[in-house]
Amino acid sequence: MTSQQRAAVLGSPIQHSKSPALHSAAYRLLGVEIDYTRREVSEQTLPRFLSGEGAEPGWVGWSVTMPLKAAMVEHMTTYSPRVKTLGVLNTVVIDHDADSRRLHGENTDVDGILRALTEAELTAPGPTAAAARQSQRPFAVLGAGGTAAAALGAAAERGHREVVVYARSLQRAASAVPLAQRLGLECTLRELEAFPHDVAATSPAAVVSTLPPRAADPLAAALGTVTPGVPLLDAAYDPWPSQLAIAWENAGGQVASGLSMLLHQAVKQVELFTASTGHPAGELAATAHRQLVETMRTAIGLQPPGNRTTD
Repeated sequence: MTSQQRAAVLGSPIQHSKSPALHSAAYRLLGVEIDYTRREVSEQTLPRFLSGEGAEPGWVGWSVTMPLKAAMVEHMTTYSPRVKTLGVLNTVVIDHDADSRRLHGENTDVDGILRALTEAELTAPGPTAAAARQSQRPFAVLGAGGTAAAALGAAAERGHREVVVYARSLQRAASAVPLAQRLGLECTLRELEAFPHDVAATSPAAVVSTLPPRAADPLAAALGTVTPGVPLLDAAYDPWPSQLAIAWENAGGQVASGLSMLLHQAVKQVELFTASTGHPAGELAATAHRQLVETMRTAIGLQPPGNRTTD
């Protein structure tokens, strides 16, 4: 690389994002000159960004957060099969040639969810065995936004056959049904308030909450029995631990912070953004890759897997 390149996380609001800490730690370790920052971009200002600052040379990629995960898709030159199926992305990889640039859309949120759930399944021998053991039980998703779509993708990749989507608005959640069908999943929609009762009556294989911060607090207050070891990933990591995470762990379940999901989706982004550099993260030996992950984990103050949430 002959000059410093740049990348950024795009969204609105964006000042709370921990992505710069994750990416900057990775690029320092790799010895790659990529300057990673935040950019406040809304759905309304996205076209202006893409034709203005976003069209300038030097960009290698963007992390994409709310509310742009669906809006960005139509602006891609190409996108992965995951993005085609899910209709949402969280990563844009930018390639330049002499006359043009190519924007490629990816969804590494699915990778983040998969790895976070695997880390939470402390008693499981591995993700393949866990999926085989639990595939007959429903996979539960709380919420119906862009991250919920990634959660459905993760459910399919884990080998589940049935998902239950719990939402505050069943009308808004209706789009989950055709998406689940495309993924080969049987989908049931339920009112959000039914979740605590359903957990006690029929334990899910795993739960991913994509609700905004504190939106799940009423569910926590009503939560009763949880089958020991069932993992919950709460994507809302500020404040942490969330009331739902505390109640879930106290009831015997395993908990993964949304920071774990954030970490692992960022690891995949780093691999994509450095693929054409002299130090591609995706080609690291296993020991060096583990060091990369732990360096990024430390950068956001995330405890190693296995530490109790409420300690």
